[in-house]
Amino acid sequence: MSNAVQAQIDEFLASHQEPKKSDLVALHQLIDQASPGCKLWFSDGLDEAGKLIANPTIGYGEQTIRYANGTTREFFRIGLSATKSGISVFIMGLTDKSFLPNTYGASIGKAKVTGYCISFKKLTDIDQNVLRAAVSHGFAEASI
Repeated sequence: MSNAVQAQIDEFLASHQEPKKSDLVALHQLIDQASPGCKLWFSDGLDEAGKLIANPTIGYGEQTIRYANGTTREFFRIGLSATKSGISVFIMGLTDKSFLPNTYGASIGKAKVTGYCISFKKLTDIDQNVLRAAVSHGFAEASI
């Protein structure tokens, strides 16, 4: 990982107020421990014109996205983002879009679970072991 990416991640984590800041730091560690040494990314959420189109996101791991037109690009596998209402963990590239809600939705706690995203207000609202299992599955599916 480049020093520039680490500096962006550090700045992103430091930019939040408590208790969200501590939650993001704990989640950053949880995801990093699920795949030690994986590639780290940082997306500031800006498009080519400098317009904000997404929340800033820390990315973990890597995958190749293939588009319908045949082009490809490298992208992260797991994402961590702060939202106005809480925190989102993205598990990208899952082949079965019903897997996350069917497998983890009932046991994770107070979270909205979609085909690729687990969103919650604060870390104490969810079972961290269940989140760790979901993140680990995301990394494992990437290696298949």
